[in-house]
Amino acid sequence: MRIVVSEFISLDGVVQAPGGAGEDGDGGFAHGGWSHPFFDPEVVGGAFSDALGGAEALLFGRRTWQTMAAAWPERAGDPFADRMNAIRKYVVSERLDDSEPAWENTTRIPGGEAVARIRELRGTEGGDLVVMGSPTLVRTLLSEGLADELRLMIMPVLLGGGKSIFPDDGGLRTLELVSTVTSAAGVNVCTYRPVTGG
Repeated sequence: MRIVVSEFISLDGVVQAPGGAGEDGDGGFAHGGWSHPFFDPEVVGGAFSDALGGAEALLFGRRTWQTMAAAWPERAGDPFADRMNAIRKYVVSERLDDSEPAWENTTRIPGGEAVARIRELRGTEGGDLVVMGSPTLVRTLLSEGLADELRLMIMPVLLGGGKSIFPDDGGLRTLELVSTVTSAAGVNVCTYRPVTGG
């Protein structure tokens, strides 16, 4: 399986709380929902539909999974929501328990086993393992060389700080730009793949 990371991201590299004001206020982040003015169903929505179309399963960190699990089941009846609900899902967490909302077809991966278990998943046959949001998890995947593709929806906005997906370990990682599409609102949907040995 290929691990494909799909993210809304600002020009200054922030991925925190693109979907709504109450999504993630860690660190005093005050711009929840910042992606809304730049979303269009054709280019940006199409990028998410394409990622989900090639997905064999989804992979989340705890907080992103909790946000998604609280939202998607009640949207049943929409084809995209139905696919989100039916697809196999993995969530990396030490802390989830039976009190969490149920989201069908979810398997928990204990945090201490995450890298080893994700390597195993990546080594199996199948379609893409798609990661949305989950900045802490994505940083780990990039640090460990486990991300096969980055699909970044780069939005023309500066947020002045917030959570990032990029490792800050001083490592040099070279990427190849595979494709780019620009929306009327100025969003660049860019697909990158790691350069072997880069």
